[in-house]
Amino acid sequence: MNVIPAGAEVSYTITYLEMTTRPVAAPVTLPPDVQLERAINPPVWYFLALYDAVGRDYEWQDRFDQAWADPGTLQAFVRDPDVVIWTALKHGWPQGFFTLDWRQACTCDLAYFGLVPQAVGGGLGRPLLETAIVTGWSGAGVARMTVNTCTLDHPRALGLYQRVGFNPVRTETRTRHLTHDRDPSIQPV
Repeated sequence: MNVIPAGAEVSYTITYLEMTTRPVAAPVTLPPDVQLERAINPPVWYFLALYDAVGRDYEWQDRFDQAWADPGTLQAFVRDPDVVIWTALKHGWPQGFFTLDWRQACTCDLAYFGLVPQAVGGGLGRPLLETAIVTGWSGAGVARMTVNTCTLDHPRALGLYQRVGFNPVRTETRTRHLTHDRDPSIQPV
């Protein structure tokens, strides 16, 4: 096993995607044992708990950095009425979540989407993503949806976004210092 240690600098590529046509598809249904719950005026800790549960293995660190450096801006994001957090619950605990951001005119940004590690591979990913898309397009005046992913995210994320109708519009390469050890055989870089 060739683990990249926490603190190592790695290069990664961000892919920005968009969907400019409302998808025409059959109604989306989540598995019957999954409940979707909208967070109303959530505290920042709730968002950060979901963000950590889903993103820890993928180096989602930026919002923790923001919580330390600029907590007011993070709170404004989480509590903005045009930013909505939805949590997928099964057996009483979160399986995943998505956050929709309608703050930009005519655009819904799928700001966050993912499953907790215990739910990956259980068949929830695609129906939850399709639910996020239908919900995003339901906003008034939405003419496009956007999302981004990177090579630090789940290796199937980019392909899934493309299969449901998002198209890449640009890429950007960056570097970051890992906050956790990373096993490239499980989590490529």
